[in-house]
Amino acid sequence: MPRIAVIQRPPVFLNRAATLDSAVTAVHEAAQAGARLIVFPEAFVPGYPAWIWRLRPGGDMALSEQLHAQLRANAVSLAGDDLAPLREAAAQREVTVVCGIDERDAEFSRGTLYNTVVLIGPDGAVLNRHRKLMPTNPERMVWGFGDGSGLRVVDTPCGRIGTLICWENYMPLARAALYAQGVEIYIAPTYDEGDRWIASTRHIAREGGCWVVGSGCAFQARDLPPAVTDKVEGFGQPDAWVNPGDSVVVAPGGKIVAGPMHEETGILYAEIDLERVGMARRSLDVAGHYARPDVFQLRVNTNSLRPVEFSDWQPS
Repeated sequence: MPRIAVIQRPPVFLNRAATLDSAVTAVHEAAQAGARLIVFPEAFVPGYPAWIWRLRPGGDMALSEQLHAQLRANAVSLAGDDLAPLREAAAQREVTVVCGIDERDAEFSRGTLYNTVVLIGPDGAVLNRHRKLMPTNPERMVWGFGDGSGLRVVDTPCGRIGTLICWENYMPLARAALYAQGVEIYIAPTYDEGDRWIASTRHIAREGGCWVVGSGCAFQARDLPPAVTDKVEGFGQPDAWVNPGDSVVVAPGGKIVAGPMHEETGILYAEIDLERVGMARRSLDVAGHYARPDVFQLRVNTNSLRPVEFSDWQPS
């Protein structure tokens, strides 16, 4: 049975190098404790831009631009191998890592950011990149829309892993796309928290007959940079929790086996028995014997959507 570790610690906001150092330390700590699968929160490198929910729309545009510029400067370029320290740690420890990042596009305009989750294998290779399909509310001023090219379930030594980010998990058809690919460990890095979110993870575990890992963001006002807390209202005293985390691990069928880890930082551990996936799907397999393809069908576009296509065509 693989052991999973959910890292519920704050990043070093707007500092990619320091956050990666923290992530590498966490990988070594979790691996030392026997974890084979290590999961980080949504947009962990270099942090979820929590200030967007407190800045008034159309308010301090100069501050918004300043913070976005810092986020962009510290975002992750996969083409530039900015995740090399984390990949190397995964390879050194021979563990599988799932990590949320602010990704900077390096192929086209090089100006757009994406809310991305990457799956790193135990050899250090990036096995999948999934960009959030639908940023939520003010997130659309930060991140572009992803496509279906990363909407994949990947075989790993720990099991078949699929990921959806935060409120993507409220999209029934996105969940169905993972169920249809035989997801065993369904990972949901999220900024959401609280009873409704935890109830949703339990529903997904029951619906999909899979393990569900909700990896939450946990940090206090003091963890945010002064450029945020000094200029953006609503964060309260330094010890005030901006997000309580609520990381949780749920077994197939919906029983919570670890967490929720509320208003604390640390590492949440759980043992995952993949045999329980098959047991759960014996009575309810929504992509198998409980499906009705004669009535319902889902078509998923997994092509990479490119804004520009270049060719070698030359005029005669």
